[in-house]
Amino acid sequence: MIEVSVKDARSQLSRLLDQIEQGEVIIITRRGKKVAKLMSPKEGQRLPSLKDLRDSIAAKGRPMSQTVIDARDEERT
Repeated sequence: MIEVSVKDARSQLSRLLDQIEQGEVIIITRRGKKVAKLMSPKEGQRLPSLKDLRDSIAAKGRPMSQTVIDARDEERT
């Protein structure tokens, strides 16, 4: 793993990309703090499906819309 400053990354981008292609991981720092990680994409690696995440969350209780409607009805009476 190689750490470079933003300034150095700008001036050496082509060389850094060559290293990334060879499997190296590059950490970019700004004022000594890590701000980015550059690495080659792995084939077939994808983020989990947002639909699957939504389907895995079970809502509990009444729908919020019904709660709001009931609260408004109570205020009117």
